[in-house]
Amino acid sequence: MKNLLKKKRVIIPVILISLLIAYWIIGKIQYRMNVMDVEEYEPISTLVVPKHELKRAKFPFIDVHNHQWTMPVQDLDKLIKEMDSLNMGVMVNLSGFRGKYLDWSLDNVNENYPNRFILFLNINFENLDDEGWPNETLSMMEEAVKQGVRGLKVYKGFGLTDKDNDGTRIAIDDPRVDPIWAKCGELGIPVLIHSGEPSSFWNPKDKHNERWLELKQEPSRYRDPSKVPPFEQVMSEQHHVFRKHPNTKFINAHLGWFGNDLERLGKLFDEMPNVYTELGAVLAELGRQPKFARAFLIKYQDRVLFGKDTYKMEEYYTYFRVLETGDEYFDYYRKRHAHWKMYGLELPDTVLKKIYYQNALQVIPGIDSTLFVQH
Repeated sequence: MKNLLKKKRVIIPVILISLLIAYWIIGKIQYRMNVMDVEEYEPISTLVVPKHELKRAKFPFIDVHNHQWTMPVQDLDKLIKEMDSLNMGVMVNLSGFRGKYLDWSLDNVNENYPNRFILFLNINFENLDDEGWPNETLSMMEEAVKQGVRGLKVYKGFGLTDKDNDGTRIAIDDPRVDPIWAKCGELGIPVLIHSGEPSSFWNPKDKHNERWLELKQEPSRYRDPSKVPPFEQVMSEQHHVFRKHPNTKFINAHLGWFGNDLERLGKLFDEMPNVYTELGAVLAELGRQPKFARAFLIKYQDRVLFGKDTYKMEEYYTYFRVLETGDEYFDYYRKRHAHWKMYGLELPDTVLKKIYYQNALQVIPGIDSTLFVQH
């Protein structure tokens, strides 16, 4: 009898412990079977708040950051219909390129809708060690402006991956490029410059990186610190150029990658009156900080232009909703850019007009202002 009791005292705890372990394992299995990553998780919010979904801007606007890659042969009729539906008065095609491509693009625009499109020139900075540099490029710029070009667009490869004949990275503030910036000032055309990327692209691709999803879906966007200069160095080089050329107007693309630090962008504006910015592909930064972003845009209302970047008509609707309405807790249109929700800024009409078109009319020459006089 005593042996039986001893066995029970041993067996019962073992059974109980085994059941608890089994229960824990089953729970873990059930949890793992229901695991999903942030790409798949799309919860439907139960929050009920007023909605003001807009498909047309309150005022006509100028999109200063657009790319139309086939403009030499593009049927512009369809694009104009879409622009009209959005209330886009003028589109700036930053991908004008140069040479025959530019000639054909200008011909297409001038023959069809000369007052609805503005073209920017693109140059090859990797030519700066060639025998004809910079005079040939400067002559090309002068001729392009005579043809109707209204600005210079600088792509992000400059300062990151563009190299000279020795294979050395060309710094943004390389003195060999100074004649280009000076010529833009002389010709009265702005430079829309994209330098760097979001600072998170330099950070470890781990659970702490808020751009983790974008780096997973677009791995080429990761900036390996062993291969490219640090984010702060790229920004420093760019700002050095702004300081060196106060007579040239610079449109610092994508909120200068300071959309997550608007106070820092404001200090840049305070120091450099020749610097402007635009909203292309960074609206999500404003939409997640509506109070501070609203105050910022009101304070610096003369320095911010409307831009979109990649063209897709439906994506403009979110821009209108963030800028014009006071809506709360709505989705951005691309999850990898914003896994968070948007909030409207409800900007005053006077500020909207400046961002939508008035500032662009001051910065970019040759835009037909009669398209906006009624407002």
